[in-house]
Amino acid sequence: MNIVDVRSKVGKWILIGLVLCCTFFVNNEAIFVDIMESRNMITAREMVYDGNWLTPTMNGELRLEKPPLPTWISAIAEYISSDNLGLQRAMAGLAALLLVFYLFRLGKLLMQDKVYSWIAVGILCTSYNIILMGRTASWDIYCHAFMLMAIYYLFKAMQTDGCDWKSFMLSGIAMGLSFLGKGPVSFYALLLPFLCAYLIYYRKSMTGKWNACLSMLIITIVLSCWWYAYIYIYHPEMAEYVWNKESSSWANKNVRPWYYYWKFFLETGAWSLVTIFALFVPVWKKRLGDKTKPYLFSLLWMLFVVFFLSLVPEKKTRYLLPVSIPAALTMAHLFYYWIRQMKETDRLGRILYRVNGYLLSVVILALPVMLYIFMYKEQRMTGTAFILLSLGLWGIASCLFYAVRSVRPAYLLGGVVGLFVFAEIFLMPYVGSFVSNADKKSIALTRDIKEVQALPFYHPATEDIRMELVYAAYKKIQRLDLTDSTAVMAAMPFVLVQSIESEAAMPDWLKRNTIREEVDVYDDNPWPKGHRRYSSAFIKRVTIIRKK
Repeated sequence: MNIVDVRSKVGKWILIGLVLCCTFFVNNEAIFVDIMESRNMITAREMVYDGNWLTPTMNGELRLEKPPLPTWISAIAEYISSDNLGLQRAMAGLAALLLVFYLFRLGKLLMQDKVYSWIAVGILCTSYNIILMGRTASWDIYCHAFMLMAIYYLFKAMQTDGCDWKSFMLSGIAMGLSFLGKGPVSFYALLLPFLCAYLIYYRKSMTGKWNACLSMLIITIVLSCWWYAYIYIYHPEMAEYVWNKESSSWANKNVRPWYYYWKFFLETGAWSLVTIFALFVPVWKKRLGDKTKPYLFSLLWMLFVVFFLSLVPEKKTRYLLPVSIPAALTMAHLFYYWIRQMKETDRLGRILYRVNGYLLSVVILALPVMLYIFMYKEQRMTGTAFILLSLGLWGIASCLFYAVRSVRPAYLLGGVVGLFVFAEIFLMPYVGSFVSNADKKSIALTRDIKEVQALPFYHPATEDIRMELVYAAYKKIQRLDLTDSTAVMAAMPFVLVQSIESEAAMPDWLKRNTIREEVDVYDDNPWPKGHRRYSSAFIKRVTIIRKK
């Protein structure tokens, strides 16, 4: 048996392993660290070095807005290898693998066909939002991964004729872990839409299952609430403040109109057009035959996710992450039909297939033009690299053209998966250069100055400090009221991190009674000057303050 023969069982697993590895782990340090990652990794760092495992802190202050499970996982990574961004992001990649695994199992349960499950996995692994969240050390991927695990076991338990205690218990555990990942977010955004769709299309009898279901709920409540109970007992005022703050945020922060998510299909990236085609219910009801029920179930689940998210006043595009899960299952029905059932006489089915395929091929064919304009012309890429990458992209586009012309849907799906693997291996390293500031001089350089590292860091109480700077400095940068002479004298000697403009506003008594040794001015802007995201908040003067 040839080990690379994808028709063999071993060959398939090797190929799938390589695809998943490239999707979530290869070149996962290419993208710059954003504010969400900074917050998570700072909190994880303080868990490890300050022992704040049950009462998380961020930059020395209580951080109770988010449940601790993702931060515990990040803290384990920090303990294993300190300040290792690749490992931190790999932990999110493992959560993404969990999500992929249970999508495969749920698909198999829905259709009793592994081919359908692998199609769904291929679509999910090439969906923009899943790739992004599986490559960044943020919270979102964890809660939805555990919730999909819970949904799988719940679906299995409800579909079983007898009482499947094991599945109910595992579902309860996974729900509790999801709640510890990001509170009720996934319960509302993924579980509730699933239950609504399930009640419409399945409604299996629950006779003899209520005791197991009640036990599942008890496990969920205990796992979900124990940490919140601990915080409420030991930090009641802060817990109440955070509860009110988070509740009001949903209603008053980032408020968007109810139709804000009308472009939800764009979150699937390369599969946006297929997502739209999946909405043509009359077309597919005629063609799917006995597979119509699972198609309608997954479609309704997807639409319920969009509907319930639209009811919440606070809206962000990244909140659409859970849409990708039922969307992958829904689109898999179309590819399953194209691969297994489509007849030569089905003119409309072939038209939809070819429209999607040709559009993808044309876009890929045009990518070298984008590389030329944004990479080679801007001297971010060598001529040799540009030529080789262009040839690779044109080769993939040619394969897709062949797959479309000869009506080979499996080749089309494989070609798109191949495109993403190609991009993750060869194009991802250039993403960092595309989003880069040539004049960047990071505050991380202070780590190499022993005199600076031995001192505590502070910033003026009149200024905010970006968490990206705290992460880069690998030090707490705490607030200090420069008008409070007692507090300032007690803190000396220390390192002051302040904006360039605020130096002139330094109190006269501080100027008279201290020796100020400027270290340098640092610019941590990830974006270049002139870009709309370039901000003075990332530019800081670092000064050592000592008593005279």
